[in-house]
Amino acid sequence: MSVTTTTKPAPSAAVQTSGITRQLAARSAALCYNDLPEDVRLRVRQCLLDWIGVTLAGACEPLVHMLAEEAREQGGHAQATVVGHAMTTSSRQAALINGAASHALDYDDVNMACTGHPSVVLIPALLALAESRGASGSDFMTAFAAGYETMCQLGLACGDAQYSNGFHTTATLGTLGAAAACARLLQLDADDTATALGIASTMAAGLKSMFGTMCKPLHAGRASADGLQAAQLAARGFTSRDDAMECPQGFVATHGGTASLEATLANPGGSWHLRRNLFKFHAACYGTHAAIEAARHLRLQHALRPDDVLRVTVRASAASEGVCNIAEPRTGLEAKFSLRHTVAMALAGVDTAGLDAFSDEAVYAPEVVALRERVQVLLAPQCPELTLSEVVIETQSGAVLRQRHDSGRPASDLLEQQQRLEEKFRRLVKSVLTPDESEELIDLVARLDELTDLSPLAGMLARQACVGPH
Repeated sequence: MSVTTTTKPAPSAAVQTSGITRQLAARSAALCYNDLPEDVRLRVRQCLLDWIGVTLAGACEPLVHMLAEEAREQGGHAQATVVGHAMTTSSRQAALINGAASHALDYDDVNMACTGHPSVVLIPALLALAESRGASGSDFMTAFAAGYETMCQLGLACGDAQYSNGFHTTATLGTLGAAAACARLLQLDADDTATALGIASTMAAGLKSMFGTMCKPLHAGRASADGLQAAQLAARGFTSRDDAMECPQGFVATHGGTASLEATLANPGGSWHLRRNLFKFHAACYGTHAAIEAARHLRLQHALRPDDVLRVTVRASAASEGVCNIAEPRTGLEAKFSLRHTVAMALAGVDTAGLDAFSDEAVYAPEVVALRERVQVLLAPQCPELTLSEVVIETQSGAVLRQRHDSGRPASDLLEQQQRLEEKFRRLVKSVLTPDESEELIDLVARLDELTDLSPLAGMLARQACVGPH
């Protein structure tokens, strides 16, 4: 059966003057496909294409095999596809595994309103739910937009405090975003959506101290699965508070923030948070991207060779501490969270868009390690933005070269971004799909609005991506 997207009545005056939880629930429940501007629809399709690429590539990671094996042992109804593993399992398990797989490479999209990764928590839950219920492509797109906007709006409510206090917002806000998205796909009204947000709020957890371990991608999987379950329980009449965001000892109070309705509903930079989605074109933590771009620019502009570099200073946000400032990474995963290492890679001419560049073996490449020893990171308390960095290079000849970069600016040319995303997609899936299959998937996503159900997409994602752990 297909979930309809008929226009819902506007929220009542009572809802419009109520608190954060009810306001967000009403907005999410009322969103319809026809409300989405064409550029927002394109961005949703771009998010899905990028997610498929990073998930098919991430499906071979050892942590994903562990989760898949656990699901096989537990068993359950075959409701939804596990990407890249030629198996179906329960909707919850599929959301958990696919969410972890899509964040395993840390190559997925970002929005700084929530300082997190929206697609890896929203899409796994929605695909699992849509597949089990026969929802259409336009249903999926509407629900994705509802969850995305809710996740970012709650990010504004919490501000920087939650992230600064050590919570991984992809895990915490992601649980709430996934609940809102799934509630919309289930066509829950504002009351039940508020209940779903309440259920999700008491399940939301995840620590930044786990960055560089398998627990970070697990956060995304758990957020997706828990958000899905919260919406399903709300649909059955399960109870929770309908003011869980703003109540005393509620989500905002415990996770940090002001519970300001004005801040929550603000939309800096445009009327849709989706318009400020940021895609990754380096296979590392987004907090390293500005420094990578600055270092890469200096290397190319001045034709620098590794031997030309005497000393490098990276000036970055103090927020980088505990996120992407691992000084001496020991594994490829840790290298993704190292400003020193990624800048050294950029200066050595290593292709930071390639997955092989972040293998465990590549961490010990002599030329990169030697350059890394010449890199120091200075954190600036007055710079709150993870997306801003300056790289200063002192050369052996005595020259001082400077370059600043802001990686927080969304693309203005969506067609160019589409081309870059398709190139990234083909590169990520080349070991899994034939060129013809890659083009077929790109075409399917481009026609997402027209799909009456997602079974053609699920069928292509169900194939075996790899034989076993490596």
